[in-house]
Amino acid sequence: MSDTTGESSSISRRKFMAASGAATATALAGCGGGGGGDGLSGSLTISGSSTVHPVSAAMAEEFQREHSGVDISLNKTGTGGGFSKQFCPGDSVINGASRPITEDEQQTCSENGVEPLEFQIAKDAVTVVVNPQADWVDCITVDELNQIWQPDGAQRWSDVRDDWPDEEIQLYGAASTSGTFDWFSEYVNGESGRHRSDYEATENDNRIVQGVEGDEYAMGYFGFSYYAENQDRVKALQIDDGSGCAEPSLENAKDGTYPMARPLFIYAAKNALEREPVSEFLRFYLEQSSSELVSDIGYVPSSEEQRDESLDKLESNIEDVSS
Repeated sequence: MSDTTGESSSISRRKFMAASGAATATALAGCGGGGGGDGLSGSLTISGSSTVHPVSAAMAEEFQREHSGVDISLNKTGTGGGFSKQFCPGDSVINGASRPITEDEQQTCSENGVEPLEFQIAKDAVTVVVNPQADWVDCITVDELNQIWQPDGAQRWSDVRDDWPDEEIQLYGAASTSGTFDWFSEYVNGESGRHRSDYEATENDNRIVQGVEGDEYAMGYFGFSYYAENQDRVKALQIDDGSGCAEPSLENAKDGTYPMARPLFIYAAKNALEREPVSEFLRFYLEQSSSELVSDIGYVPSSEEQRDESLDKLESNIEDVSS
C-alpha cells in the first residue's frame, strides 16, 4: 500500500485520522495481509466527504486484505466538491456524503449519465469545540451558535453573553464545498449556506483542531470522530436545543439525545455495479457498516435492519444492471 503521507495505514482511529488530515488523496494498492489470490483485480476511485473519508479508508484497507489486486484511490474533496468535480462527471464511482444529495447535483449526474444510489452507512454527532482553557463555557444553545455563525455574526464572546470574555472569537469550520458546512448552516442558522464568511474555512479537520488548540478564544466544528481522536487537545461543548444540555457521544447520537446528530452516506454510480471490483467492494462496505469497524473510528454503526435494507437495495441494482 502506498499513501501520500509516507506512513503505513492502520485501522486504528489515530492513524486513520492522521492520514486523513495530512492529505486530500490517498491511494491504497496491494495492502498487506493474506489473500489476494482470488483473482479479483481492477481499480476504483472514492471521492467526497472528509467526514466519511476515514470510514471509507478503513473499509478499503480491510477489503484489500482479501483482495490485494484491487487498487482503491480516495480523494477527500468535500461532499459537494466530490459530487460536482468527480462523481457526477464520472471520475469516481463512490462519493462519501455527510448530507443527502441535492436536486441540482442529481440533475448534474443525470446530464452525465450517472444514476446515484444512496446508502446510509453510519450516524455522526457534529461537534462544536473550544480551547481547553475556555472555562467560561461548557454548554451553548443553538440560538447562541446562530448568533456566532450567522452572516455578520458576533465578533466577541461578550457579544453573546455579557459575562463571557470581551475577546474576539477566532473561528474555524468547514469549507463551503463540505456537507458538514451545509448541514451545520441549515441546522444552526436556519438555511443551508447561510453562514458567515469571515472564518478559516478548510476541508482539513486537523487544521480546525490545530487552530482551536492554539487560541484560548477559538471555536470550531466538525464530525465527532475528529473530536474523539483529539480529546486531549480541544474541549467539546454540550448543546442545548431547548431540551437541556447534551454532550456529543456515540450513545447520545444513537438514541437522539444529542440534537446535532446526522446520518452519513455513500453514493454509488449504478452503472459502475457492472464492474466486479466495485460491486464486491460495496457489498463488503455495507456488510461492515454495522460493525465495530465504524464505531472504532468514532461513528454510530448502521443498525442490522439498515444494513440489510442497504444490501437488498445493492443486490437488486446489481441484478438490474446485469440483466
